[in-house]
Amino acid sequence: MVNEVAQGLRTLEDGAAWFSLLSEVERRAVLREVAGYAMQAHITAADGSAGVARSSVKPTANACVMICMDPPRYGFAALPAEEHLTAFRVLVSVFSVADTRRRQTYCKDMCRHAWHNLSAPGKKS
Repeated sequence: MVNEVAQGLRTLEDGAAWFSLLSEVERRAVLREVAGYAMQAHITAADGSAGVARSSVKPTANACVMICMDPPRYGFAALPAEEHLTAFRVLVSVFSVADTRRRQTYCKDMCRHAWHNLSAPGKKS
């Protein structure tokens, strides 16, 4: 689901609805996983700012401040449960920006990463 949202195959609202149905333990695990994706995508300060703007979350929210720090802070799973949805929206949005940048540069025309070669839901690759 996360990579489908990051690549625009599903909306951020679809992802947020899916995330909201998870238990607190599952939400924390997803936050750790997406933070790992963001780290692997080597997010930049520009990615953080663009992702925060895309997330529709107030820039003063804890998750926004954390992701825009230099270097970014990734302790989103440690945030209080009431901040998990906000953190998810921010993380997925920032990851989407960074992942798109990397697919257009480092992985262009030669990428074998399965998560970069997704097809729209219901369609076969």
